[in-house]
Amino acid sequence: IALNPWDVALCISGTIISCENAIVVVVIFYTPAFRAPMFLLIGSLATADLLAGLGLILHFAFIYFMPSEAVSLLTVGLLVTSFTASVSSLLAITIDRYLSLYNALTYYSERTVTRTYIMLILTWGASVCYGLLPVMGWNCLKAPSACSVVKPLTKSHLLILSVSFFTVLAAMLQLYVQICRIVCRHAQQIAVQRHFPASSPDAATRKGIATLALVLGTFASCWLPFAIYCLLGDYSSPALYTYATLLPATYNSMINPVIYAFRNQEIQKVLWAACCGCCSSTMPFRSRSPSDV
Repeated sequence: IALNPWDVALCISGTIISCENAIVVVVIFYTPAFRAPMFLLIGSLATADLLAGLGLILHFAFIYFMPSEAVSLLTVGLLVTSFTASVSSLLAITIDRYLSLYNALTYYSERTVTRTYIMLILTWGASVCYGLLPVMGWNCLKAPSACSVVKPLTKSHLLILSVSFFTVLAAMLQLYVQICRIVCRHAQQIAVQRHFPASSPDAATRKGIATLALVLGTFASCWLPFAIYCLLGDYSSPALYTYATLLPATYNSMINPVIYAFRNQEIQKVLWAACCGCCSSTMPFRSRSPSDV
């Protein structure tokens, strides 16, 4: 098979994704202090993105070195599972951020831990079910006219995934709007207590709102083109359009570690300790709310 530059680009993207998220997974797994719900959710996101990166690498390797329909179904199933888990983990992190502000007094309780495990079970359970569909027979290998823009996924399968994405995006948008309202309300209350003008938000509030806009904007800009194209395209659409929209979608898994992990001060301390021994990895961690991450 002639080497496709788009496949090479996807493989390179998968390699970078795998390296970044492997660091996050190792740090969270081997650091006892990172057992709080917010770190479990960040670990879930990193694990999903790590699998997505490995899936892109395996997909490239199997296409050019061991082409097989059965292997193709397995790699596509892995990619569907991992990307679905990544998007679902982003929603779970958003829910956790919202609840940490809405129920600030009761957030650090056993109920929060239980809720986190429930969200993780639902996230990975649904993702695995989506990923198993092509392997269990819901594919277009025997009916090419039923194929979607991503072979061998059927049009109906990709339609369900696209609708699920738009549902997640709408839920995240609504939750972040509520988070901004809570943050602005808290800022106004603090301004009144300190006798500051209530109409002038402080720098921390502006920074928090800008961070939320960055998070949601990055997610939407990466995935929206591919999700829209999945709804409009079919098996006869040029493969160029699929590659051109799928490659930016993979960048979300590349950016996620930067936004959700490497910006976290506790993770930064562990990374510095592992890299150059600048600080002790056993030093106490400052308890932070998910809304700060």
